[in-house]
Parts: sequence; structure tokens; C-alpha cells
Amino acid sequence: MNLPDTMHAMVLEEVRQPLVYKTLPLPSPLSDQVLVKVIACGVCRTDLHIVDGELQHPKLPLVPGHEIVGMVVKGGEKVTRLIEGDIIGIPWMAHTCGECKYCQRDQENLCENAVFTGYTIDGGYAEYTVAYEQYCFPLASMYANASGAPLLCAGLIGYRSYSMINKAAEKIGIYGFGAAAHILIQIAIYQGKKIFAFTREGDTGAQEFAMKLGAVWAGNSLQIPPQKLDAAIIFAPAGNLVPKALMDIDKGGIVVCGGIHMSDIPSFPYRILWEERMIRSVANLTRKDGEEFLNIAPKVPVKTQTQLFPLSNANEALENLRSGKIHGAAVLINK
Repeated sequence: MNLPDTMHAMVLEEVRQPLVYKTLPLPSPLSDQVLVKVIACGVCRTDLHIVDGELQHPKLPLVPGHEIVGMVVKGGEKVTRLIEGDIIGIPWMAHTCGECKYCQRDQENLCENAVFTGYTIDGGYAEYTVAYEQYCFPLASMYANASGAPLLCAGLIGYRSYSMINKAAEKIGIYGFGAAAHILIQIAIYQGKKIFAFTREGDTGAQEFAMKLGAVWAGNSLQIPPQKLDAAIIFAPAGNLVPKALMDIDKGGIVVCGGIHMSDIPSFPYRILWEERMIRSVANLTRKDGEEFLNIAPKVPVKTQTQLFPLSNANEALENLRSGKIHGAAVLINK
């Protein structure tokens, strides 16, 4: 395949500043990497946390983006699994060391030496990117386009958060009905769960969207659900939702915090944690999570709702996400 010498990309040169549309040299894959032509890249709330300086120490300058659907166009000399023309997904977790104590006990999502796509290495807000072969996921043909992009983070983190819940849990609250929630609700309903959707106050559009997808109840996050919940998953980056969710769940229930960043959690009385309620966070993902999720997604089948933006309009997509104007997922596409 004839490849160009340069590519276009949206670059974060300084936090809290708009991305800059630039021409960059085409990246070269290392021996265990593949060069990928980006078909689409999702715009994730984590990208906002990076751009807004809430996640510290990003690589600068940086090409953000970690929900990447792309086609392999070249492989390094040690690449054995992927070939030219393969359609793959590239997630947030780009590489782990395999040697630290976490990797040794099957907790690679906590690797002490991990690198992350679109944060500590360049990501998918570009026409091309590189990725480590062993951390890429083959995609079903139905997701070989923009609809597959949200699966690579919103879907994966949503699924990992969901996997933290007791399998016997039937009534599940989801707080923050965005990209992750609109994917997770489809899997949960497929498995016979009842979903209670909580949105920001006044966001009737998101509430209607949740009900359309099969939620049994939808309201704002300040409202009390009509029944006690068995579990709660918080995707909104609002720490004040933790004590609220604790009050909404039944004895022995769990509150899972599914975001990479959250505002401070206010103090709360012990009585709402008592009776063996639990709080836990979710960090990154494992390749096992990805394989399980991408195996079940086509069976549901999970369908994503996307709002498409040209690559050069990444700043508009980020601002729409920041202001709550995206229902479903924003996705950048290369034409």
C-alpha cells in the first residue's frame, strides 16, 4: 500500500486550550506495533478531563483519542496476529509491562508501567496512528465503522463497571446517561435486568432516550427511585452522587464509580454505608474485559447512537460533550 509521508491531526499543545489542526509526519510502527489508518475515533469524557487539565501530566504535544476504529496498513517485524486490511479497535490501555506485581496477578489494568492511548502516547484524533498489536481488538464487521468507536471505551469501561456487580442484582441504577450508559443498558436488558436511569436535572431528552432504550424508570439524579436498587453505577463525574446512590441502594448493595475522574465526594453519615453497602472504583480495563465485551456485543446486538463530526471539528465535539448536548456518543470521522 502506498502511504503518505504526512497526516492531519488535532493536537493538544497546552491544556485548557483548543486543539490545533496540524500536519504531522506519518508515524512509524515499532517492531511490535501496527500502523493504522483511522476510520473513526470516539470523543470520550476522559478526553475532556485531559484537555481541561483534570488528568495531570499528559504527553505534550498530544494527539488525543482512545476509542479508535481503524484498518491495519503496516506491521512491524514482530507482528504475527494482524495483517494488512484487518479492521481493529484500539482502546485506552495501550501497553502494560507484564512484569510488575499487578501484571503478575492478572491485574494488568493497574500496571505500574502502563501507557495509555491519547494520554501518554498519541491517539486517534488523526488520520493515522500506531498501536501495540497485542492490545488491539479484532472487530465484528458490523462495528467496522463509526458505530464501533464508542465500544472501545464507553462500552469497555461500562462493561467492566457492570461486571463488578453481583450477578444476582436485578434493579440497577445508572447515574449519568451518556455514551457508556446507552451501551450498557442494552447488555443489562438483554440479561434480564431492570434499569433505573438518572440524568442531570432538566435533561428530559436523556430521560426520554433512556426510556426508549428500555429503562423502567428515568428521572433526575436528585429524585428517589420508586424502588430500592440492588446496585448503582455512576458515570457522571460528580462526587455528590456517591452518597445519593448509597441512599438509593438496598442492604448489601454496591455503588460502582465508573469514571477516571470525579469531583470530591462529600462527607456522609455512616448509617447510609452500613448494612454491608459497598463503594468501589473502576480503573482502566483488561484485555479479558475487551474480549468478553466484544464477544457479547454482536449477540445483543449492541447498537450505538452517534453524532458524527469531521476530524477538524474536534473542538466543537468536545464543547458539545462538555455542555451536555451529546445524546449517545460523539465520533470523529476521516473522509
